[in-house]
Amino acid sequence: MITLTFVYILAGLTFALFAGLGFMDRSNPKRFGNAAFWGLLALSMLAGDYLGDFGNGLLVLALVAIAGAGQIGRAPGGEVPAEVQAERAVRYGNFLLLVALIIPAVALAGTFLFKWVPGLADPNQATLISLALGVLAALAVGMARLRSPLMLPAQQGRRLLDAVGWAAVLPQMLASLGAVFALAGVGEVVGGLIGTAIPQGSLFGAVLAFGLGMALFTMVMGNAFAAFPVMMAAVGLPLLIKHYHGDPAVVAAIGMLAGFCGTLMTPMAANFNLVPAALLELKSPYGVIRAQIGTAVPLLAVNIVFIWLFAF
Repeated sequence: MITLTFVYILAGLTFALFAGLGFMDRSNPKRFGNAAFWGLLALSMLAGDYLGDFGNGLLVLALVAIAGAGQIGRAPGGEVPAEVQAERAVRYGNFLLLVALIIPAVALAGTFLFKWVPGLADPNQATLISLALGVLAALAVGMARLRSPLMLPAQQGRRLLDAVGWAAVLPQMLASLGAVFALAGVGEVVGGLIGTAIPQGSLFGAVLAFGLGMALFTMVMGNAFAAFPVMMAAVGLPLLIKHYHGDPAVVAAIGMLAGFCGTLMTPMAANFNLVPAALLELKSPYGVIRAQIGTAVPLLAVNIVFIWLFAF
């Protein structure tokens, strides 16, 4: 049976490869920092269970020290010339889009397949396992059709990660922060404060507080995965689910979507909003956020109404 261990091993080996390639890139003045950062991340994926809480804590502090010292960066040069990119785009056309669509297609198909056919993979982790298999399938199809050198995907992937830097692991860090906040009882404190502002017996007031809280906490913390345990402990579980008997699946799923609306509007979600602006060389680092606000605000309102309509 395929378990989540497969995903961790695949990710760990990928980061280890990036670390090795980065170390050998003598044109990059920050090659030692890159190698150390991605190597430590590979270690956490491959041996995190054996390091224990204290060891993993030291590993995270080392990652923060490397990133904080500015020791991650991309080497100058190495880009594929623009004229070559344009020629390949014309030659391969929609096939390039097809390769990208293989990943979500395999993830969706595998999610259902692994739950319908027991014994193939852990049904509780079917989506993540399918996503990893989708990446492998897309890589195989792309390399077979484009006939690229064997190491080209690894080299370009490594260069992209070097350019993105520490923001690439921000979602994982923020999700961990959300779990820490939940264990520290932040949700109960926030729930007490929000409870004083919700009119007594108002279902819509509780739904509104939950939806807005998910978006606002996501804007502050940078990721809906970090906001989710706090707002569920504060409003979602005690009020919407236990008191008003809401459907947990609807509250949780649409609540996460409300949080993602906050992701669209905050510079704290650097990997989503600031990094693309830098890679696209936009005049304003907040150009992506400005373009997304017009979608995020009405979408947040729709999600709040959907929780109110479909969860009760």
